[in-house]
Amino acid sequence: MEGKIDEENKEKLGTDPNFHREIVWKNAIFFLLLHLVALYGLYLILTLQVKVLTIIWIAILIVTTGEGITMGAHRLYSHKSFKATPFLRFLLIIFQTMAGENCMYVWVRDHRQHHKFSDTDADPHNATRGFFFSHIGWLMSRKHPLVKEKGKSIDMSDLEADPLVMWQKRHYKSLYFIAAFIVPVFLPVWAWKENVWTSTFTAFALRYALVLNFTWLVNSAAHLWGNRPFDRNILPAENPYVSWITGGEGWHNYHHAFPWDYKTSEFGARFNCTRFFIESLRTKGFAYDLRSASEEMIERRCRRTGDSTLFSTQMGG
Repeated sequence: MEGKIDEENKEKLGTDPNFHREIVWKNAIFFLLLHLVALYGLYLILTLQVKVLTIIWIAILIVTTGEGITMGAHRLYSHKSFKATPFLRFLLIIFQTMAGENCMYVWVRDHRQHHKFSDTDADPHNATRGFFFSHIGWLMSRKHPLVKEKGKSIDMSDLEADPLVMWQKRHYKSLYFIAAFIVPVFLPVWAWKENVWTSTFTAFALRYALVLNFTWLVNSAAHLWGNRPFDRNILPAENPYVSWITGGEGWHNYHHAFPWDYKTSEFGARFNCTRFFIESLRTKGFAYDLRSASEEMIERRCRRTGDSTLFSTQMGG
């Protein structure tokens, strides 16, 4: 289900340095305009032209939509690292829709493919092509032929059997417009009389751009910079700065070593608020059957393939 890594095929696939990508100009222009509008939204906040309640609302949206990605799309649906009640699954679907990172089905398919063919030309955001490509460039260019070809090998039968996921997939554009734009923008306008343009620039554009970039940092920075205490042979690294920004997603060397672990971190990973949320939801009965690697398993992996930085002062003790 999760897309187990095929090391032999990964070795054969590699990255073709001579491959030139075709830019998808409508995507490139969209992302340029989004970031310019987001910068203006940031200017409005810095110059105190935004109501305090709107700023609080933006912070709430960043956390909830972020959890829609990290807890929902990533740990629950992509890796099945825990189980959730129907209510929690519905809530995470809504939060993931508000995040605006495509429907759950497509997000999970791309992520499972990323794990199965990590850092090769069959990886949608192949980090061996550099920071820009793995951060945002992959969304502004045509897919590599291997991404299309190998994408057909990803097992999506579990999501195809999930009525809620398929309902969101069928109606994603309408749901996105309502959840990611209408609700974030017009609730401040209706509830505390925020200016509609101010709300658009901040509660939509700025919030959207921030959540996108936070997510993209896991694909880029966490594949390029940091320690590799669990597997020195792969690009994903332990990056505490990305974890602070993303709520615990930057302990990426561990995650690629043990992708089914709900914690996505171990040994010195001090900041992981998504783990805290999952464990809190377990105490209330909303999350259950949490999967994790044993300490013995982790230690054996470190000794066999790690880079000997497990107990470094950078990562903490």
